[in-house]
Formats: sequence, C-alpha cells, structure tokens
Amino acid sequence: MANIKKYIKKDGSTAYEFSLYLGMDHVTGKKRRTTRRGFTSLKGAKTAMNRLQYKVQENGFKKQKSYTYNEIYLLWIEQYKNTVKESTLQKTTKLFEHHILPLFSDLRIDKVDTAYCQKGINKWFKKGLTSYKILLRYTSKVFKMAVNMNIIETDPTAKVTVPVKRENEVIEKLPRFYDKEELEQFFSSLAKEGNKKNLALFRALAFSGARIGEILALEWRDIDFNASTLSVNKTLTRGLNNRLMVDVPKTRKSIRVISLDPITMQVLRVWKLEQAESYFKLGFNTGRIKQPVFTNSKNAYINSSKIYRDYSRVVKKYDLKKINIHGFRHTHCSLLFEAGASLKEVQDRLGHTDVQTTMNIYAHVTKRAKDETASKFADHVGF
Repeated sequence: MANIKKYIKKDGSTAYEFSLYLGMDHVTGKKRRTTRRGFTSLKGAKTAMNRLQYKVQENGFKKQKSYTYNEIYLLWIEQYKNTVKESTLQKTTKLFEHHILPLFSDLRIDKVDTAYCQKGINKWFKKGLTSYKILLRYTSKVFKMAVNMNIIETDPTAKVTVPVKRENEVIEKLPRFYDKEELEQFFSSLAKEGNKKNLALFRALAFSGARIGEILALEWRDIDFNASTLSVNKTLTRGLNNRLMVDVPKTRKSIRVISLDPITMQVLRVWKLEQAESYFKLGFNTGRIKQPVFTNSKNAYINSSKIYRDYSRVVKKYDLKKINIHGFRHTHCSLLFEAGASLKEVQDRLGHTDVQTTMNIYAHVTKRAKDETASKFADHVGF
C-alpha cells in the first residue's frame, strides 16, 4: 500500500511525500512503514517510491541512518587530506569553516535540495566573495561523496545556476594600486623612517611584482647580485594550525627569475649588511646557506600581518593613499603596461598562469588611459 500527498513547505513552495507499507517485521511482529518527503514533483515522488519498492522486494528493507552534512564532510576531509599539500588543506578547511559549514553543517544531508543550495551561492555572490564558484565546487564534493555512499541519490548542487559577474565588475574588483607619483611618495615617506629592512622589503615587492608570500620566503641565495636577478622558487604560506611554512609554488609558471633595477639591488645590499651586523649582536649567524632575506627578531620568517601593520602605520603617519599589500603587485603590473611592456612579458614576469588575469589588469590600465584622453586634448588646446 502506497500513498502520495502534496504539501506546502515553510517557504511557500509545493512539495510531495509518499508513505509506503513495507510488510511485517519478522523480529518484532510489527508493521513497517516509511515516509519520504521533499520531492519537487509528483513524478519524482512516484519514481522514488517505485525504486524503493523494487529495492525492498529484491533485498528487503534496511532502515538507513540519517547523516548531517557535517558528518559526511568529516569523512570527506579525512580522505581529501591525503591528496593535497598541507597549505592547500589549510585553505580548504578555512573555506568550509568560514563559509560552507555555517550554511550546511547541521542539516540532514538527504533533506538539502537545489533551492537551498541556490540560496547559498547567491548569498556568497552578493557578499562579494570572489571565491563563490570555488565554494560551490567544494560544497558539491561532500554531496558527491554522499551519493557514492548511497546516502542520497543525486547531488543537489548539480542544477544550481552559477551567477556570472559582468566584465566591468571584474575590473572594479581588482586591488587598488599606486600610480607612479603615489609610489614615489610612498617610498619617499618610507625612507624617512630609516628602517632598512622595510625599505628593502617594499622595494623588492613593488619593483619585482612578486607576491608577498614569494618575497617573504626569499633566501639570500635566491638573489644574484652579479646578474641583478631574483629567483622565485618557493612561497611562505600557512599550514595546519595556522603555522608558517615554506612551500613550493602552486604552479610551474610561478617559478621564475626576475630582473631587478640597480637601485633595488643597492637597497638589498645595504639591508644584507645591516642584517648581518645587527643580528650578529643578537647571536644569530646570517651567513648560513638557507638564511631568509627578511626575518623577525628571532631570525625567523615574518608573518605577513606584521608587514601590513608596518605599512598601515606609515600610511597613516604621512597621510598617504592606502592600498592592500597585494596592491603593490597590481601597481607593478600597471606601471609595466604604462611603460610599454607586452602582455606576454608582463605575464611571464608576474608568473600568471592564466593570461586572463593579466588581461584584466591591462583592461584596467587602458580604461584609465582612455578616461584621460579628453583631459589631454583640453590641456593641449588650452581653452
């Protein structure tokens, strides 16, 4: 005996449920029935009911445990950690902890539908999270594991409509950056502080275009003072429990040799001598093979948050325009284009795997140049 009913959910949408008689339990002597809910159509409810009837006839009825999304996530992350680097595992767990689990954690995984998943990605998109597509992909991985474990029949994220950012929105979301005059003003102010380490660090950051993690992972053997080059072959990142660790770059394209200008090389020379003298007084030998270029008071790697605090203090003290640390990389890229560098040259120098990343910045620069065209004409005409 089977019965299918239509009902109204809390959000006002229509859904279907079925109740199915499964016969007598020979152990308890009681009648067995089951109810399944949440079907979006009558056809879907009938299909599920017929499948269940067939399974019962073939294998007998087995009461299935109800799992939460978090329970399946814990099973998934346990096998996932054996397939990725520690730094990647750290980033993934943070994505789940900060964004995915707050929405799904306590929900029964067999009750989550496509509509709920659609609301989730819409929420991430509206919050301006650039990782909203990545969040959806990781959310789906847990559902797919539940499918493989025969806990649910389908992945509810499979039919989600992914929001698409308009081209102008992509460009506007790029980090703020300095133009030539603003960059010069920043370094002029920084020089007044007399901190040779910070001067060398920000000079290397702005004039190489390297990522902050790549700069903080540098060792002196990575800098060739004769050839005036800097070799990028590692990055400082976060491992489990938020510990600092040196890791290999994510892609082969990120491993590169960057040429540096004479002034930047001289600033680095001055810092190397200063580091050797000041750290010797603290009892550290900075002549070791793997000596980091930029270190804290314990001659260990520097936390990037410390760099941002130092930067913010200088900006506030001298009333400068404020950008984020990644904005120095964007600054370098923008000024390269303004200097006439080709798209390929900029892509190789910055280690962009996807040329679209480089093109987005190029579009930003050319848009700025177009906006200035009218002013240039008026200035030339003079009236």
